[in-house]
Amino acid sequence: MDFIKFSLSGFDEFLIYAGLSVASIYLYMIVYLWLTPYSELKLIKDGNIAAALSLSGSVLGFTFPLAAAIFNSVHPWDMMLWAMIAALVQLLVYVAVRYTLLNVVRRIPDGQVATGIVLAAISVSAGILNAACMTY
Repeated sequence: MDFIKFSLSGFDEFLIYAGLSVASIYLYMIVYLWLTPYSELKLIKDGNIAAALSLSGSVLGFTFPLAAAIFNSVHPWDMMLWAMIAALVQLLVYVAVRYTLLNVVRRIPDGQVATGIVLAAISVSAGILNAACMTY
């Protein structure tokens, strides 16, 4: 019995961090979808693979540093601060790609899968690097 009690001693922290993580991803997606000039969810509902890839890559790119923030944080407030930093970095990556590398405003709604793949790869790459930098 003591083993079970000991094993579950961190369950309340698990619930806090899991809840904050889900809320962070949800808020990130709201801001990301607001930032994109096209209706990404509508495009995805219509079967646009490029939009699905770009959104998926962005969410994954945010989730990697979010996981690093959870792993390294000493308190939920600490985790939330680093989650905001991770979101800001990821959103800046999208803006940089949007205005410099690709004409995503036109290509994603047109369903150009190659553009969705490149945007997803850049987002995931930035997220992995962002996570690696969170070694505080």
